[in-house]
Amino acid sequence: MALSAFAPAKVNLFLHVGAATPDGYHPLSSLMVFADVGDTVSISGAEAPEFEITGPFSAGLEAGPDNLVVQAARALFEHVKGPQPPFRLLLDKQLPIAAGLGGGSADAGATLRLLRSALELAVQDEMLTLIAARLGADGPVCLWGKAAMTSGRGDRLAPPPGLPALNAVLVNPRVASSTAAVYRAFDETGVLGDAEAPYLPAAFESAEELAAYMSLCRNDLEAPAVGLAPAIGEVLETLRGEPEVLLARMSGSGATCFALCAGDIEAEGLAERLESMRPDWWVRRCRLG
Repeated sequence: MALSAFAPAKVNLFLHVGAATPDGYHPLSSLMVFADVGDTVSISGAEAPEFEITGPFSAGLEAGPDNLVVQAARALFEHVKGPQPPFRLLLDKQLPIAAGLGGGSADAGATLRLLRSALELAVQDEMLTLIAARLGADGPVCLWGKAAMTSGRGDRLAPPPGLPALNAVLVNPRVASSTAAVYRAFDETGVLGDAEAPYLPAAFESAEELAAYMSLCRNDLEAPAVGLAPAIGEVLETLRGEPEVLLARMSGSGATCFALCAGDIEAEGLAERLESMRPDWWVRRCRLG
């Protein structure tokens, strides 16, 4: 029986966003990868259903019915149509909130996987994916935490190109970046976006090759996010001036940025220097895949 499930951080290596359709949604394409840093959801026995949030970023979250962990559990038992046994869920929140890392969707996905395993629920992978999709566009890809090409509203998944080992550093200036506000700012630019995915090879042989390809792509939400939160621009400017960095870009709608490095030693050196330079920033060395 699984007692915990890992909820890895999501990173958009590129994010192309199209103009809003009449229903208000934006088509997009993205190559999404996942880090070996993230949150953890745990389960234990209890006399009545309980949910608690701990960790360095717990203060910014409510443990109420709107939390995606609670929504995921409720959606799963609505499908099972059986009595919900009493249990205690604990979310260890290590990722910043409103950070472009898919934390809420990843937490929901970890909850679905954990409950299915721990309670031995007869729910197939396909149904678990459908349940995750109801919780948000990033739900299906964050459910499994595996690299994927995404399109549509982010809900259409395709296999990614082969990826080398990717050593990176994640940096968040500890400011929240509202997805809704960033999309409004994107729309207000009046620029018709292009959601087409670029041509990518079947596989990348090295981090250097991947970084060169990704430099031809973009994150269309980066400029509007920087306009709303200039601290994101400060992070990007800093990263792009460091010698170890092959590519620096914002993830999702921000505020977290990532720096791809050639190897583990380079990523470690960059992370240590950033932590010394800017102790007010959240900095994590990681591996993406």
